[in-house]
Amino acid sequence: MTDDRLGWVMVAASYLAGSVPFGLLLGRFVAGIDVRQAGSGNIGATNVARTAGHRLGMLTLLLDAGKGGLSVAATALALGAPHDADWPAAAGLAAFLGHVFPPWLGFRGGKGVATAFGAFVVLSPWLALVASVVFGATFGATQVASLSSMTAAVVMAGACAAFHGLESPVTRVAAVVLVVVLLRHQANIRRMLRGEESGIRPRRSGRRSSRPPGG
Repeated sequence: MTDDRLGWVMVAASYLAGSVPFGLLLGRFVAGIDVRQAGSGNIGATNVARTAGHRLGMLTLLLDAGKGGLSVAATALALGAPHDADWPAAAGLAAFLGHVFPPWLGFRGGKGVATAFGAFVVLSPWLALVASVVFGATFGATQVASLSSMTAAVVMAGACAAFHGLESPVTRVAAVVLVVVLLRHQANIRRMLRGEESGIRPRRSGRRSSRPPGG
């Protein structure tokens, strides 16, 4: 098999891996909750933490990040290419898009932040660390996961452009991730503008907050 054919196979496999809805599966089979019908309706770690508990939220975060990181690493290994080369970067992007647009859920998935972060941990570890620090600092100051995610995506895209150059595949992936993340957070942005965006709160048995959730 030629490198190009193998590259396309790995990209397709990465999309399918990214489309596995770990948050939905954990919520349904462990907590007995359909996270699409609770909180914000999102299948990502933030909504799982809010509706099914922080432990399942953290497990969802790790599994979703793993989809991105393993896709990049496996593609680089299969092709004998550097982690920041074209095909590994494309595989990371495919895993991210698989999470956001999973065919099993009518192409309505999560927001992809954790999966993108996992991909960048392998594509550009030091910049991923910078983005995680930015996320942590923003979340610590605001307790708003959506704002923290968007801020980290902006910083990641800017840092990739500065350190990898505009023509780098890593920068191109970061740019696409930023656009998709901002588009997927439109409802959150509108709630922020109305002053209604909320942070993560522990689940309360039998009770739901009347305030619109954020992630």
